[in-house]
Amino acid sequence: MQTPIARGPGPARQALSGLLRLVYPPRCLGCDALVTTDFGLCGPCWRDTPFVAGLVCDSCGVPLPGEAGEGAEHCDDCLTITRPWHRGRAAMLYRDTGRKLILALKHGDRQDLARPLARWMAKAGAPILVPDMLVAPVPLHWRRMLKRRFNQSALVSAALAGHAGLDHCPDLLIRRRPTPSQEGRDRDARFANLSGALAAHPRRGGRAMGRHVLLVDDVMTSGATLAAAAEACRAAGAAEVSILVAARVARE
Repeated sequence: MQTPIARGPGPARQALSGLLRLVYPPRCLGCDALVTTDFGLCGPCWRDTPFVAGLVCDSCGVPLPGEAGEGAEHCDDCLTITRPWHRGRAAMLYRDTGRKLILALKHGDRQDLARPLARWMAKAGAPILVPDMLVAPVPLHWRRMLKRRFNQSALVSAALAGHAGLDHCPDLLIRRRPTPSQEGRDRDARFANLSGALAAHPRRGGRAMGRHVLLVDDVMTSGATLAAAAEACRAAGAAEVSILVAARVARE
């Protein structure tokens, strides 16, 4: 039997794609400057995007001094605080272009940013991604969902799951009560604010039973929200929980 030959886009489709690029050339995600590829960054924005690389804390993904070795390393916070999850990673730090992109997605209705953020997260999270993981976003309360119209973490988690070929459950968790903003609160107040706020969805929580759940969020600061989400997953029977965020707040 003759092996079929893989074929690329036909001439008509290629011509249409070229025409669209002439009319709508690719723009930088950060500043709208012209770039050569879709969903890319220009040189200056790339230099100002604090991607996380090298040695990182194995629990929260924050960069650490030194070079990566064979064993897992942990930051001072994760040595002090008991994290209810197994491992964690972050794609970038929450400053400069990183902060700009997160705010654009979250408050600027830039839903197109979900795909590139998910691609960067998949690269940063490669050491902790395992087969048969169940990907789930940190949930919004329904009131905030009505106001914002979408959950930015769910958009990113869906794109990440698709990119990595993993199972996705956008409503694995629910936020049982509205929680005031975490902004301006110290660490203890942040954890108290989220206490008991998250739980497994009554009809979806069973999907976590015996699974390794990957929790996805846009930003990690103290880890209070992710801790509440991880505890809800464990209460639903998850075997393991790991976390992956687009950006991590870190001390200079």
